[in-house]
Amino acid sequence: MNDTAIDYARVFQALPGMVALLTPDLVYADVNEEFLRLAGRTREQMIGRYLFDVFPDNPNDPGASGMRNLAASLTRVAATGERDSMALQRYDVENPERPGEWEERYWSPVNAPVCDADGKVVLLVHRVEEVTELIRLRGGPAGGRARVLEAELYTRARELQELNERLRQAHAREREVALALQEAMLPARRQLGRHHAAVRYRPAVGALNVCGDWYDIVDLVGGHRMGVAVGDVVGHGLEAAGVMGQLRSALSAASRVAAGPAEALNVLGRYAHVVDGAESATAVTTFIDFDHHTITYSSAGHPPPALVQPDGRVEFLDQATDPPLDARPDPIPRPQAGTDYAEGATLVLYTDGLIERRGEDIDTGLARLAESLDRHRDEDPERLADAVLLELLPPGGATDDTALVIVRL
Repeated sequence: MNDTAIDYARVFQALPGMVALLTPDLVYADVNEEFLRLAGRTREQMIGRYLFDVFPDNPNDPGASGMRNLAASLTRVAATGERDSMALQRYDVENPERPGEWEERYWSPVNAPVCDADGKVVLLVHRVEEVTELIRLRGGPAGGRARVLEAELYTRARELQELNERLRQAHAREREVALALQEAMLPARRQLGRHHAAVRYRPAVGALNVCGDWYDIVDLVGGHRMGVAVGDVVGHGLEAAGVMGQLRSALSAASRVAAGPAEALNVLGRYAHVVDGAESATAVTTFIDFDHHTITYSSAGHPPPALVQPDGRVEFLDQATDPPLDARPDPIPRPQAGTDYAEGATLVLYTDGLIERRGEDIDTGLARLAESLDRHRDEDPERLADAVLLELLPPGGATDDTALVIVRL
């Protein structure tokens, strides 16, 4: 069934709750059958008439405020285009069959805008939950107060549910924008001569902890050399994506002029000190010299890169590990180490989302990674990256970002 086959007028009339459509001038444009039944009115008494001509405040009650509160809510929705959930309201409604006789009623309204293609509010949806019987159920002053409180709690719970839904939608929109921003900033896979680099990024499941991970691949001056780095920013959403972009760009520039990876991280650490949101960020960078078959590396609080030799032996490069960026008030030179590799070896850099699991020691995750790399070492970098992600990430997705870079040396 498509939209053209649905009779939305009939759907509106069949809605189980009290629903009315008002113009921005608060004139009834339509009401459903349930509204008419519970309000005790006919369509002729409502359609085309001003809301408060149909339901005025009780003139016998100087303290009556229900209609005034409703008018303020509807006017606010018409002006802002935003939904408004009202607290429980008491209305005294005139009996249409006995003029001058007023009935005490309790309604819990929600008002929402209907906008045209240009975003202009053209109608107001006025949905009401009738809770009068709930208030009267036990009778008596004490029972009445208890039921009012219960109804208030019910209303607040519904408001909280609606607020959570709006927050979820806002987070989803932020997540989409942040992921698009991150995708635009992260480099694509690279080919340097016969050396191929495969890159992967997997966002976390849900809105939390997304968009803080990054990677970078740069050509280095002086010989046949490449710089490969990964990092992780604490936080989530657009703020983390923005910080990530700043740190990645700064390290990329520093790597091109630094004497080695330690010096590049020294520069990045000083830069992180003046970047809001860069606190406790981690990074590891490696300089690969393809002519001399060497790797120099330095880490700022990041999980160690893995070097897979052609025979399957996996070595974690953990001899130059230092605290995260901006961890020291007075930076000192960071350590640097180096290692040789055999032709056909594989270098693997990653972020903690690949190996860390709640309640599990990190060494368990590193061992799991080493086993997967050994098992699939003969695959090309693209297939190897897919196999590692498939085996290490939970089937339903991880709760943290995962970045992965694999270079065939």
